[in-house]
Amino acid sequence: MANIASAEKQRRQAEKKNERNRAGKSTLRTALKKSRSSIVGGDADKDTLATAYSAIDRAAKSGLIKENTANRYKSRLAGASKRSAAK
Repeated sequence: MANIASAEKQRRQAEKKNERNRAGKSTLRTALKKSRSSIVGGDADKDTLATAYSAIDRAAKSGLIKENTANRYKSRLAGASKRSAAK
């Protein structure tokens, strides 16, 4: 329990940020899961990748993931898509 007003405010701010980050991470994971399953299923198209890239870029821009992590995710999705198209 916070005894100081600024500590109480910081706790409230941290809770809001935690909720926002949790929701953003969940959205990102869902987008990644959908794109990966469509790639594995063989029905991936440019729109699927574009949607996933957009979600990844939004997460990186808001600070949920780092820029290098975003680039790694996009690279792996592109490679998987290329491999599935070659089959």
